Amino acid sequence: MAKKSYFDKSSNTGIRHLINATRFSMQGLKSAFMYESAFRQELALLVCMIPVGLIISPSPKEFVLLMAVSVFVLVVELLNSAIEAAVDRIGMEHHPKSELAKDYGSAATMMALLIAGSVWATVIVGYFNRWGQVWIF
Repeated sequence: MAKKSYFDKSSNTGIRHLINATRFSMQGLKSAFMYESAFRQELALLVCMIPVGLIISPSPKEFVLLMAVSVFVLVVELLNSAIEAAVDRIGMEHHPKSELAKDYGSAATMMALLIAGSVWATVIVGYFNRWGQVWIF
C-alpha cells in the first residue's frame, strides 16, 4: 500500500485534531528557531526582557501587556516567514508580486516592532517618572 503524500483531514476531528494542531505548531516553532535568525533574535530579546519587565512593571497588568506585545512581534515574524516560504515555494525567480508579498510581510514585522517598542518605552518612562528622574509624560 502506497504512503499518502498529503495530510488526510477527514479523520482529523476532536481530540485527534487538538493533538495534531499542537504537533504541527511545535514543528513550526522548532523550524522557525532552527532556520529563521530574526525569530531567534527576537526570542532572545524577549527572554532578556522578561526580568526587565518584572522590574519596571507597576502592576501585573502592565507586565502582561509588555509580554503580549513582545510575543505579538514573534507572531508577526512567524507570519512573515510563512509568506516568504510560500513565495519561495512558488518560485525563486524575481516577480513583482512576489516582491510585494515579501515587502508587505517585512513591513508588518516592522510595524509590530514599533508597537512593541512604543509600549515598552511608555512603561520604561513611567518607571523612571515614579522615581522622579524623568519628566516627559
